Amino acid sequence: MTTAATDAEGSGAHPRFAEALREMGLTEVTGRVRRFPEATRTAAEAAAAIGCELSQICKSLVFAADKVPVLVLMDGASRVDVERVRRELGAEKVTRARADVVRETTGYAIGGVPPFGHRTATRVLADRSLLDHDIVWAAAGTPYTVFPMEPGTLIAHAGGTLVDVRERAS
Repeated sequence: MTTAATDAEGSGAHPRFAEALREMGLTEVTGRVRRFPEATRTAAEAAAAIGCELSQICKSLVFAADKVPVLVLMDGASRVDVERVRRELGAEKVTRARADVVRETTGYAIGGVPPFGHRTATRVLADRSLLDHDIVWAAAGTPYTVFPMEPGTLIAHAGGTLVDVRERAS
C-alpha cells in the first residue's frame, strides 16, 4: 500500500468530519485517515492512491428525489441505476443533485463527501455491493483524504438502508 502524507495537525480529515467522528465515538478512525498529495476526487484516483480494488471505494453520491436530497453509497466500480433509486424511494423523479445542493446538504464539495457527518440529516441508501469487501475506503471530507472501515459498520454509522440500486450490464 502507498504511504500517505500526514498533516502536522492530525489526520487531515475535514474539521466537520473529524468532529462527527468524535461525536460518534469513532476517534480511532481519525488515526486511520490517509491524506494524499494528489486528489482522490474520483473512485479511480482514490483506488490508485490507496492501492486497492476500484470496488473497495465507497462513493457518496447525492441525488434529488422529488427535489429532496438523498445520499447513495455505491462501490467505486459500479454506477447507480437512477430508475432503481426512484423505485426504491417511491419517487416521481430522481436526478443527480447539483453541486450547490450537495454542498448545502452535506457541507462538503463533490469529490470529498464522506458517508456520514453531514450538515443535515438525509435519507441514505447503501448498495449491497459494498458488503462484498472486508474493508472499504471512503472520503474523509476533502478530495485528498480517505479512511478505511468495515462496510457494515460504515453503513450503520451512515444510517443507511441496504438496497440493490447498482446498474446492471445489458
